[in-house]
Amino acid sequence: MDDPPPIASHDNGGAAFAPIYSARVTVTGGASAHGRATGRALSSDGALDLDLRTPEELGGDATGTNPEQLFAAGFAASLHGALALLARRHALNPAPITVDAVVALGRDPADDGYELRADLVVHWPGVARETAAVLLAKAAELCPYSRMTRRGIPVTITLTEK
Repeated sequence: MDDPPPIASHDNGGAAFAPIYSARVTVTGGASAHGRATGRALSSDGALDLDLRTPEELGGDATGTNPEQLFAAGFAASLHGALALLARRHALNPAPITVDAVVALGRDPADDGYELRADLVVHWPGVARETAAVLLAKAAELCPYSRMTRRGIPVTITLTEK
């Protein structure tokens, strides 16, 4: 893998950003030279190594995962982690918590570009609904994916000669 792209050092106009962890994934295009259609995603540590394919609904063969599934998994895992952390802090059992995420790709009616919509459903049996709702609201404030979807995310996109 070539040198990683720079990390956006700004934080939505605020103080400088100091990464705690950085994930690096490289996507290649495969036979079709189209990462979504026949691509491969590989993390720098080799832990993530999977085929990317277009879903059937978009004309693909669906023999691999797609970006929406990856985003749904990340969002669900991040919210689950934040809620589990808060549960433990309140002496509650986080084991039965489940988070179901649906990420939909569609056209933006304003400009015919693409946009994503996300819906997350949390199930936490054995905990009073009022308690779970308060902790879920706090988890949504803590979760970086939830924060990103509300605030946006600083992004740097760089074209390189390599």
